[in-house]
Amino acid sequence: MPAARPRLLYVTDLAYQARGRRYCDEDIHLTSRLRAHFDLALCHPVDAAALMDGFDAVVVRNSGPVLGYRKEYDAFRARALAAGTRVYNPLTGKADMAGKQYLLDLGAAGFPVIPTVDRAEDLDRLPAAERYVVKPKHGADSLGLRIVPGGEVAGLATGDVLIQPCVDFAYEVSFYFVDDDFQYALYAPDPERRWELRPYQATAADLEFARRFIDWNDLGYGIQRVDACRAADGGLLLVELEDVNPFLSLDALPEEARDAFVTAFTASLNRFARGVPVPA
Repeated sequence: MPAARPRLLYVTDLAYQARGRRYCDEDIHLTSRLRAHFDLALCHPVDAAALMDGFDAVVVRNSGPVLGYRKEYDAFRARALAAGTRVYNPLTGKADMAGKQYLLDLGAAGFPVIPTVDRAEDLDRLPAAERYVVKPKHGADSLGLRIVPGGEVAGLATGDVLIQPCVDFAYEVSFYFVDDDFQYALYAPDPERRWELRPYQATAADLEFARRFIDWNDLGYGIQRVDACRAADGGLLLVELEDVNPFLSLDALPEEARDAFVTAFTASLNRFARGVPVPA
C-alpha cells in the first residue's frame, strides 16, 4: 500500500539540449509543485531501472529521445513490466511509445493522418511532392529526420523509415490531455517558427478530432499530446501522438491555465500512485 504521501521517482534529463526549448525549466517547475503532495526523487533515465524499487510510481517526463539510451530504456521497460511497477505514462501506449508504425496503421484504418508509407512500392500512394520527409520509425525530437528531393526518396524507403510528402499547411497545433481530459491547446501561427507557440482556442470539431486518437490509444492514465497540422482544405491531419514523454510548453500558457494543468496532473498522479482503477 502507498504511504500517506505517495513516493514518486521522477525521471528526467535536466541536461538534455533541445532545439528552441529548455526541457529542464519545465521539470524544475513541475517538481517544485509536486513536492507539496509527494515524496519525490529525480533521476536520469539511464538510472531508472536501478532506482525504481521502493517507489509507489515512476513518472517519466522530459527524459529525452529513447534513441539516446535504447539499451537502458529496454531494460527499464522489461524490469518494470516484470515487477508490475506503476509507470506514468503506462507502458501499454500504442503510439510513439511503440515507434511510429501507428501512423501507417491508423492511415490504413481511415484515420485523418498525414500521408505516410514505408516501402518504395507504396510511394505512389502519397500525393506528388517535390520534397519528402524521411524519419526513423523509432525517432523523436527530429533526430534522424531528413528532407530529400523527390528523385532520391525511393532509394531510402527500406522499411525502417517513414516517408511523408512535404505538404503545405496553415499551421501546426497541439492538444494536451491528462488522462482522458483535455487541458489546453497551443499552436504555431508561423510554420517556419514551430516553437513559437501561442494559446489556441480549440473548437468542438478540433476536440472531436483529437479525442479519436486519445480513445484509440486507451491509456487511461497519463499525459498525451496530439500534434496535428491544418491542411489546405481546412481539415486537421495527425502528425504525431506523443505518449512517452511529451514536452508540455507550459511557459507558453497564462498562469491560470498553467496552474489548472498542474492541478489536473497532480490529481491524476495521486490516483495512479495509490492504485485507483480507471473508471469504466
